[in-house]
Amino acid sequence: MRICLNLKQLAYDSVSVHLVRNGGEQHNEQYHDLNASELVPVLVDGDLRLNQSLAIIQYLEENYPDVSVIPEQTPLRYQALAMAQDIAMEIHPLNNLRVLQYLEGTLGCEQAQKEEWIHH
Repeated sequence: MRICLNLKQLAYDSVSVHLVRNGGEQHNEQYHDLNASELVPVLVDGDLRLNQSLAIIQYLEENYPDVSVIPEQTPLRYQALAMAQDIAMEIHPLNNLRVLQYLEGTLGCEQAQKEEWIHH
């Protein structure tokens, strides 16, 4: 999201959210009030609160079109979308902190079992 904001040359305020400290700052009341799903990132633009990187990038592209970060309607556009979905839906969930904390904290998985999950 920050890369997109910078490429589009949009001014923004960034607030760091530590995902581990104190059980994860994204789970505190203040952040929960901002984003009930307690996920990062979240974009606040006026009255709009939006999470999920791909949705945020699409929103920025459609609402701040002066500098485009998504290729035009060409094969490259769809290849970029496919790559983004590979990362978001196939690669990232395997080593996502939320999933790993659940495997360890709730299910009591050892390191070898977490690695087995990743290689699954």
